[in-house]
Amino acid sequence: MITNISLVTVWVTDQDTARDFYVDLLGFETRTDQELGDGFRWLTIGHPSQPELEVTLMEPGPPLDPGVAEAVGRALDNGTMSGIGLTVDDCQKTYEDLTARGVTFVQPPSERPYGVEAVMRDSSGNWLVLVERRAYDGSDFLHA
Repeated sequence: MITNISLVTVWVTDQDTARDFYVDLLGFETRTDQELGDGFRWLTIGHPSQPELEVTLMEPGPPLDPGVAEAVGRALDNGTMSGIGLTVDDCQKTYEDLTARGVTFVQPPSERPYGVEAVMRDSSGNWLVLVERRAYDGSDFLHA
């Protein structure tokens, strides 16, 4: 039986820069940083309050097919890759703190039916969503 999600991948242009962004600016911690040969590096981070989940910071390359790696690289270069959603207690305050640290936001905190949301970019151009959640039942969304 599956009990939870334990690992997700975020594609990055540079593992060191991405690690520094997530650890130094967002407060994550490095979990694993291991060279595995043939230039392959296994680098994971995680949030201190969520020990069961790790995020792999992976550069496009092996073991991906070369064509797929190239497509992922182009998407990163174009800033069209999505990343992860991050829950926050106070979206406005987190936005202000991260903006002061130099984080680039593409959307300031905005009211949504499910809470307050802001969208930022990580050091590789991935879109990261900050969400201050509130209870909702979906009725505020338009239905086709």
